[in-house]
Amino acid sequence: MPRSVNAVASRAKRKKVLKSAKGYWGRRSNVWTVAKNAVEKGLTYAYRDRRAKKREFRKLWIQRINAGAREHGLSYSQLIGGLKAASIDLDRKVLADLAMNHPDAFAEVVKKAKKA
Repeated sequence: MPRSVNAVASRAKRKKVLKSAKGYWGRRSNVWTVAKNAVEKGLTYAYRDRRAKKREFRKLWIQRINAGAREHGLSYSQLIGGLKAASIDLDRKVLADLAMNHPDAFAEVVKKAKKA
């Protein structure tokens, strides 16, 4: 009995990987083994950096909040502690946006945090 090979599925898998490698430089875009390794590595970085992106944004928000708080004579930790004491539930993303784009509203929030 002759050997059966599912060439259709194999070809489809290779085409999918080569399509993902489109735009890569040199042999990474058109040689199967090189492209397969490059795409795998790229997917690994994508998985890792979806998590790193969250960390980077949180760091950025904290820097912006700290800068805004120091303009009003508070440190970041004092502001966050004051907000918790005043039971104001604003997340860092919103606070950073207020500090950057709405300084008057941020000043009101800081004033309430100072009172608490």
